[in-house]
Amino acid sequence: MSDFYCEEVLTGKTKVDKVSETENVLAFHHTKPSYKIHVVVISKKHVASFLALEDDNLLSEMFKVIKQVAYDITNRYGSCRIVTNLGGYQESKHLHWHIYCE
Repeated sequence: MSDFYCEEVLTGKTKVDKVSETENVLAFHHTKPSYKIHVVVISKKHVASFLALEDDNLLSEMFKVIKQVAYDITNRYGSCRIVTNLGGYQESKHLHWHIYCE
């Protein structure tokens, strides 16, 4: 299975509208949004999923970005959801989180 985030986003082949970026984390507007506001937060290092994550520092850095993006969306639109998928629900086998509102 291909990894859209490693092969397209992180290489720059697919341009994204960045929301936030740190040394190890990138947040951007989804390239094919399913919701009115749909942001994806990814690790810059390949990690297959939340269950494969072994680096607590990376998790902490991701959650700082997720929290800031969620705060901004909630402040502007009143609410949001934060979701990660596993197994068959995970279309791209790369650790990522969706932050969205309808």
